[in-house]
This record gives sequence, structure tokens and C-alpha cells, in this order.
Amino acid sequence: MAKQICILQGHPHDDPSHFCRALSAAYEDGAIQAGHGVDVIDLGKMEIPFLRDPADFKKEPPAQIIEAQHIVKEADHLYVIYPLWMGSMPALVKAFFEQLSRHEFSIAESEGGWPRKMLKGKSARVVVTMGMPAAAYKIFFGAHGVKSFEGAILGMAGFKPVKETLIGGVGGLSAKQAEKRLARMRSIGARAK
Repeated sequence: MAKQICILQGHPHDDPSHFCRALSAAYEDGAIQAGHGVDVIDLGKMEIPFLRDPADFKKEPPAQIIEAQHIVKEADHLYVIYPLWMGSMPALVKAFFEQLSRHEFSIAESEGGWPRKMLKGKSARVVVTMGMPAAAYKIFFGAHGVKSFEGAILGMAGFKPVKETLIGGVGGLSAKQAEKRLARMRSIGARAK
């Protein structure tokens, strides 16, 4: 069954030579070839302001964020890719998700005090590239930055399941190793996972 997919390209730099961009292009290619619908939100091409006042969460966001909210709302599956910077997502990615959550889009208040998950019924995949080996990030650092994103942002919004792919050693990949990872992304995209 065809799905509607939102690809969130989270590399802050829009240079096409970054491996994040090749990976998301491979995922998109696999998804389209399999008959899925795809929309892309490219954070490297957006001006995303930081929220500074908690009251702003209740206000309507800027027009480009409203457009992104519409794309995410229409999607069955969210594919998020970003490079690991200082142990976590780049600040631009976090700023985007804060903006996206405005006006009770992803999490709403409830009478019982526990937030209502506004994006239930959607799945997600988080792909993170890094220079260090992925196993080192998991073993020595507990992959805390990714786990926090998956649980506190995606999980609280209702995304389930949330799968992850950690791709380490990106600075030293041979052409054969890079192609193996790109082929895997095409396969995952074809399955809309």
C-alpha cells in the first residue's frame, strides 16, 4: 500500500556534497520507485528563528512552518536525517521542531495534565550520520541525543514506531561502503520504513 512520506532533510548546510543529502536522495528515490508519495522539507534552505519565550508555543508560527505542519500532518511516515553535531542534533533541527510544535500542532494540553499526542498513527525513522563509529556512540555515549529526540519529541507527539539508523565513520567511507549505505537507504525508502 502506498504511503505519503515527509522527508525532513536536517543538514543545516545546503551543500549537495554532504552524505546526509545523498542518503535522503537515495531514500526518496527508493520511495518514489515503489509508488509512495514524497514531500521534502529542507532545513538547510529555510530561515528558522529560535523560540525565546515559552508563550510563543501557543501562538501561530511563521508561514513556512505552517506549510511544514501541513506536510507533516498529511504524511503517514516521517523520515528525519541529520548529522551528529556535539553529541546531538544540530541546533537548527531542534529549532525547527520547536517551531513545528507551536499552536498545539504536535502536543496539546489536556485536562488531566498529561499532554495529548496530536500526531498518533504516524511512524518515523531517524537517520543520523557521524564521524565516530556508530557503535562507539551507542556504547560510550548511550546515543543519548538520538534517544531524547525519539522519546521526548517524536514519541510525545505520537509517532510510533520510531526506528533509527546510525551511520558512523562517514568521513572515511570508501566508495563501496558509501554505495552499500545508499543501497540500504533506497531499500528502506521503497518499504516506507
